[in-house]
Amino acid sequence: MPDGRGVTRRAFVGATVLGALSVGSSGASAKTPRAMWRMPEEAGRHTRTFMQWPVNKSVYPDSDFLTALQATIADLANTIAEFEPVVMLMDRGYVSAARQYLSASVEIWNVATDDLWCRDSGPVFVTNGRGRLAVSHLNFNAWGGKQDHQRDAQVARIVAERLEIPVLDNGVVGEAGGVEFDGEHTLIAHESSWVNPNRNVQSRLEIERLMADAFGAEKVVWAPGVRGADITDYHIDALARFIAPGRILIQLPDRPDPADPWARAALKTFDILKKATDARGHRFELTVIPDPLETRVSSEDFVASYVNYYVCNGAVIVAEFGDRDADGAANRILADLYPDREIVALNVDTIGEVGGGIHCATQQQPAV
Repeated sequence: MPDGRGVTRRAFVGATVLGALSVGSSGASAKTPRAMWRMPEEAGRHTRTFMQWPVNKSVYPDSDFLTALQATIADLANTIAEFEPVVMLMDRGYVSAARQYLSASVEIWNVATDDLWCRDSGPVFVTNGRGRLAVSHLNFNAWGGKQDHQRDAQVARIVAERLEIPVLDNGVVGEAGGVEFDGEHTLIAHESSWVNPNRNVQSRLEIERLMADAFGAEKVVWAPGVRGADITDYHIDALARFIAPGRILIQLPDRPDPADPWARAALKTFDILKKATDARGHRFELTVIPDPLETRVSSEDFVASYVNYYVCNGAVIVAEFGDRDADGAANRILADLYPDREIVALNVDTIGEVGGGIHCATQQQPAV
């Protein structure tokens, strides 16, 4: 990446291998009974949003860029806090500096972090439908040991301890950004992010069983994805999202380049979803949102995903990239899909420069 900003999530070379965190091993079994635990759909009511403060100088050696990234994360947190409570996780040593950017309405918890990717390393909340909450632990191992995220790997368990709720761990390894759940029965995912020995060494059938157990699903719809070309092995939440059970929003290029592996993989995912059925045997209703053509950042690593939005209480927080036509179309499509919510567009280019988006930086705690 230019200007010494470090390894991105979109394209990585020579990243630090995370030695102390292990990938899944075959035969892993649940340590706590999982019957009836399920992750609610994101559009449901939230108690709060969790976010993480980025501080890892081995990932972000350019101090000016890190400051700009922190300012963007703060802007996102301040915006969400207008609609629901926000907790920013960070080591207490960073609080004084962070408060220069964070509004007073953003609560800070003393939970040490490395980076901003709360969707992946933060707590994945599940409920049992009877007013109880738990954390479904995905054993974050820095996307298959590609970077050093020792503190981030502890975040989910520490938050669960603070909330005094159980941690459910069946041994599966992965990230919540690598899967989309309709909140009822069906998951969609790229195989490249899960059926990958850098995370799980079991058969696809066993990994599928563990994933379904972790989220409370009955079926996984797989697409191939792209393995090894970016740090996440192509998380699906930058491409396709459930709007509601049976309804999926997917972002596609208007003029796909057949030589572009991302475009080929996106079109393959679209073709699979178009023909697939959910756990109840129903076909998916697909809505296409177009890629932006003219963005403020032109780097090949830049992630310009409208689909990587966040649904909070009363609003949808979405990225804008400086392409007036595409930004406007994205806002109109989301307003039509979420008619009861305000559409709020933010410039989050610095997050896009390090390979992610708004959804990647957030994690919801559902109301129970």
